[in-house]
Amino acid sequence: MVSQFVSSHSVGLLGDLDFKFPEGIHAVGRLDNHSEGLLILTTNKKITRLLFLSDSPHKRTYLVQVNNILSPESLHLLQTGVTIRVKEGKDYTTPPCSVTIVPEPEKIYPSATTISEYGPHTWLLITLTEGKFHQVRKMMGAIRHRCKRLIRISIEDLTLGSLKPGAVQEIEETDFFELLKIN
Repeated sequence: MVSQFVSSHSVGLLGDLDFKFPEGIHAVGRLDNHSEGLLILTTNKKITRLLFLSDSPHKRTYLVQVNNILSPESLHLLQTGVTIRVKEGKDYTTPPCSVTIVPEPEKIYPSATTISEYGPHTWLLITLTEGKFHQVRKMMGAIRHRCKRLIRISIEDLTLGSLKPGAVQEIEETDFFELLKIN
């Protein structure tokens, strides 16, 4: 499923979910079609600006399965910054971020089943305060690991919890703003 309501391609859309969405709703901080997890939908047009375009950065946390066993050196590179390609083919060094190896990902997110057909793998918990286009995937590529599964589990204190894929949960606006640390 892609995180939009209309598409010229034959793909699963948010409108296909069993939920009556209000008019004017849109996705904030969309996920690409190979990613999954927490997606914010709102009718408030200010949210994108307040959350992703403000001067104060907001944390996004991902549970990531990569192929092969991650070495301590590669873990350190991810934590301290790696060079990736961004718009117009320019190099960009990612700022330091929190990266830890997760031996039991299902304890963090119960639906985090391992895609085992790829052989040895490592699960990581990555927290960023920015989101360049496909940044997590590009970071994995920079250390020669392929991202097999990418699950956004939180934005600030708004967490996916045990919400199942395709499920929708409504949140009161005051709680929503508080959890996202925006005003």
